[in-house]
Amino acid sequence: MPSSHTPSDTSSHSTDTRLSGHNLLTDRAVYQTPFYYQFLIGVLKPLYRLQVWRRSHKRDNYQQEVAQRFGKQYPPRPAITGHSNKGVIWCHAVSLGETNTVAPLLDALLASGYQIWLTNTTQTGFARGASRFADAIAQNRMSHSYVPVDTPAVIETFLTHVQPIAALFVETELWANILTKLAEHQIPSILVNGRLSASSFKSYQKIGAVSTSMMKNLALIIAQDSDSAKRFRQLGADSAQIRVAGSLKWVINTPKIDVEAIDSDNLAVDAKDASVQMPSKKNALAKKNELAKAFAITDRPVWVAASTHNGEEETALSLHQQILSQSSLSNTLLIIVPRHPERFDEVAALIEKTGLTMARRSLDEAINADTQVYLADSMGEMMTWYTLANVALVGGSLVDIGGHNPVEPASVATPIIMGRYTQSCQSVVDKLVEVGALYQPNNEFYRPMTIDGSNERAKSTVNHQYGTDSADDIALIYQQLEAWLSDLPLATHSGQAGETITVQQQAVLTRQLAMIEDVIEQYFPQNLGQEIL
Repeated sequence: MPSSHTPSDTSSHSTDTRLSGHNLLTDRAVYQTPFYYQFLIGVLKPLYRLQVWRRSHKRDNYQQEVAQRFGKQYPPRPAITGHSNKGVIWCHAVSLGETNTVAPLLDALLASGYQIWLTNTTQTGFARGASRFADAIAQNRMSHSYVPVDTPAVIETFLTHVQPIAALFVETELWANILTKLAEHQIPSILVNGRLSASSFKSYQKIGAVSTSMMKNLALIIAQDSDSAKRFRQLGADSAQIRVAGSLKWVINTPKIDVEAIDSDNLAVDAKDASVQMPSKKNALAKKNELAKAFAITDRPVWVAASTHNGEEETALSLHQQILSQSSLSNTLLIIVPRHPERFDEVAALIEKTGLTMARRSLDEAINADTQVYLADSMGEMMTWYTLANVALVGGSLVDIGGHNPVEPASVATPIIMGRYTQSCQSVVDKLVEVGALYQPNNEFYRPMTIDGSNERAKSTVNHQYGTDSADDIALIYQQLEAWLSDLPLATHSGQAGETITVQQQAVLTRQLAMIEDVIEQYFPQNLGQEIL
């Protein structure tokens, strides 16, 4: 092993008195970060500050972001009172997607009596964390800040303030100095929902010494799948450090839609009531029917292009024009939901150029018989559109974004179509593909659903023998879209297969939670019901 990986003297533990008296795993080695990484981080630190200024100086929270990133000021620690006395867990989620993914796990930890310190890297992630956990933050059960820069002095300041009993990192966001400092302080670091794609693996291989130190300093790696687990081992993790538990992306944390909260006069969902669960007796099909009545579109096939990015709306509109050219589908409605609010007007202009008749959600425009495209330019209503639709095209997959999570439409029994770019959620995509709930061009696992509820490749009516370029992908997508919209009972069967597997996969949350608590108990074997101060 290179000298940069030589374990440090582990007798140098945290000077934080919070840790005194606890039975820690003091024999765990600390793998120091290579010198060249330390030097590079030192050189880049002022450049990074300049980057933050360029990106954020016009935002209201610029001073807050700078102060938190560079260790100048932090919000107070969460309060440890009453039954909530198990200690603070630090969780780092890079951006919006990671924050959404880990949210159910953080809810479970809060419910178990832990406090949470959540950090984010991006503005979108920070905004999502602030809104998603507004109640917990207001109740002082959670604190929230930007992630500190990866320099030893700033990290030391951050850890001294937060005093975490464990640190969670979501998917693949790892920083070498942070992990070294956590190991020095004997604070277990855990990679949750760990995912390492082939391309990311190659990038980590290029900095082999740094990657090995990070793998060795992690107390536990909870991998989504066996392929990721293998790649973590190849980077230097020991098999004993790794567990395969499935993906947290299967766990639904988006509010369910209360149909009764919809005002049929202006078709608006009351945000205060949007989190109310539907009565259990109502299945997904019943919800779809009630929403269709509320929006006065019970006699129309409906599909949604959801979380779309630049370049995807053009494709969706082109597909829709082809659909409308079919006499049997001439009354089909397309709902477009752009991913980013700042593009709402841009997408509206794009729709107008096609000549298709449009109504806009933001203007409270009703869907009339002649409305061909409904621009859902609103926030917080995605589950409404997924529930309403007969078919969902999930965005971020036709362009190289990585694909957005298809579990949300699957959870409401809506069949899904995605393009080739699904590297951010491939394991979930493949499972949904296998049961016929999701169609992806040229995915070898696809088993189309038949009306009798079976999954057999031989019974497919769609040609899956096209080539592999993007034009062929779109042709295949059109075929599948037309097939489902032309046969809504078949689409329903496909969607219900997705709903079933989504329910089955919910146990991943319990598994990852148990693994995290097991590690904490190893580091703090005494009764966690006592305050850790």
